[in-house]
This record gives sequence, C-alpha cells and structure tokens, in this order.
Amino acid sequence: MRRLLIALALVSGCAADTAGPSDPPTRPYKMGFSALPPRLDQNVLVQSLELWTRRADLAIVHEELPWTDLMAGVPSDSILAREKDGLIAYYRGKGLGLVFVADGNDGLSRGEEAPKLRALGRSIAEPEVQQRYRAYISAFVRRYHPEYVGLAAETNLIRLAAPPALYRGVVAAANGAAADLAALPSRPRLFVSVQVEVAWGKLVNTPYQGIATDFTDFPFVEMIGLSSYPYFGWSDPADLPSDYYSRLMIGHALPVMVVEGGWASATYPGFTTSPAKQAEYFRRQAGLLTTIAAVGWLQLAPTDIDLEAFPAEVRTQIAPFTSLGVYDANLAPKPALAVWDSLFKLSVRP
Repeated sequence: MRRLLIALALVSGCAADTAGPSDPPTRPYKMGFSALPPRLDQNVLVQSLELWTRRADLAIVHEELPWTDLMAGVPSDSILAREKDGLIAYYRGKGLGLVFVADGNDGLSRGEEAPKLRALGRSIAEPEVQQRYRAYISAFVRRYHPEYVGLAAETNLIRLAAPPALYRGVVAAANGAAADLAALPSRPRLFVSVQVEVAWGKLVNTPYQGIATDFTDFPFVEMIGLSSYPYFGWSDPADLPSDYYSRLMIGHALPVMVVEGGWASATYPGFTTSPAKQAEYFRRQAGLLTTIAAVGWLQLAPTDIDLEAFPAEVRTQIAPFTSLGVYDANLAPKPALAVWDSLFKLSVRP
C-alpha cells in the first residue's frame, strides 16, 4: 500500500514532465478502453460501459472480421448496421474519439488464420478474402469516420509465428486497404500495431529485434500502434527500460498509440503479480509515454474477465489476460483505477 500511495503522489509529475514550472500538469495522450465485458451478459456490458466511458477520451473497436457473413456475401454495411450502429452511436454520444483495429488473423493465436476463416477452410492469403477484408474496412470508415484505423495487429508477432503465406496475406490485405482509404476525401490516420515484447526479444528469448521490417512492409503507416504485456518479460514494472517504447521508434518521427496491453493483477503460472504491482505499472506507463510522441493509451479490458463465462475452447488462451482491468469481474474498482483516474483528470495537452 505504501508503494501505491507513493505512486499516486508522483503520477502527476510523470505525466507532466514537459510542462513549465507554473503550468498546470497535463497529459499528451488521450485515454480509453474497448467494450470487452467481464462476461457475456448484456446488462453487465451496459454497466461496464457506463463506468469506463466517464473516464475516457477514446473508444477502441479491435476485432477479427465477421468472416462467416462476409464470405457468404452479406454486405458489409448490413453487418455493421446490425452489429455496430448502436455501439458507435453510444460512443459518439459520449463525445469519444474512435479507434478501429482490424485483426488479419487469430488474435489469440497469431500463428493461425482467424477462427471463422479456419472453419470455412479459407485463408487471408487468398485474393478474394483480402478483397472482402478491404471492403469491410472501407465500409467501417465510410460509415463511422474513425479518427484512427489499424489495418493489421501485432504484425511482428504474426511474422514470427505464422506461416509465410499467412503473413504475406496480411501484408497484402493491409496495403490494399490503405490504398482504398487513400482515395477517400477525408480519411483517418493509418497504422499497424507491433508487439513490444517481441521487438525486445522477450517472448522467444532472442536479442532485441526492433520493428524495421514492419516499417518496410507497411510503408503507409502514419503512426505505430503498440501492443504491450510486459509481465511476460519483466517481473516488476520498475525493471522496464527507460527506452522501452522509444527504442522502437529510433529513426522514425511518427506518433505512437498504445492500442492494447496492460499488467495482470493476479498471479498465473509463469509470472507473480498483485493488484498493487498493477497499479505501479500504470504509473510506470505514464512515465514511459512521455518519452515518445504518444497520442493515445488504450486498454482493451476495462474489467477483469470471468473466465468460466467464456467458451471452454478459448479459456486456456484467455487465462493469462483475465486480470488486466481497472475493475474486477464484478465491477468493483481495483487500485489501478485510482492511478488511471489521477491521470485522466489532467487536461490533454494540445
């Protein structure tokens, strides 16, 4: 608890290191979450939304595409009207900016095709599948006008884990989508996301890898999205290098946005942690984001996940990520929420 109180006392200083001595503290990045609920229950989802949208500037929609419908020929706009109109209208009614990230393959197993494509025996390597990927993204952008769009997620991890043909399919689909969006009269800022621990060599016990290949393979990027779950590579937030993010961007004067990640609050085989350590990570994150041109800090999970409420076939993959929320699975606040709120109350620096 003493460490948490120290963190809370210092967090404003971490977020405001470029302000003058007489200036009020500010933050350079906007903050937000996704609609991921603790369990598959509409009432709980609504309660969760009401909690986190009070303390957010941004909302993120990060998902695999609705492949079953898309490959059956259902128009993208019909799918969006059914599945997204209400949610996006809710976000806009709350005054939130919108970030959209399209997953080119399985978000829980980067070495594989998206589950619904696997079930159909199809692949993102196929030109027809790539074209439907592109059409869905274009429809989303025309319909909702997101401020930021990620055209592929964790690209360096896909390159590491997936067959070459799958990775090449993701590259082709993302670059094609970028060309489509370039023709629009008004378009969002485009990016792909990279997995930070892979870049540092932590997930496969290699030397530092960097992300130079990602800049080459996705030349359209105007920003880099960061996916970071550092508890897989470091035992304590204080151990994160001071150039944890900035080293990835050497030689590239682009803004960055944390689009997924966090620090678990519950111990799991392979790492030991606690709610207090999670809160310390939030303080550390605030400091790291001042070392780069950060425009956003997003967590996919506003709440912890009730693992038993999810299908048995995905529980093993989800388990290490079930305690990332600032609320627990019953919507009770965790110590990290106080740190998040202390940052959110700061004005966003123009």
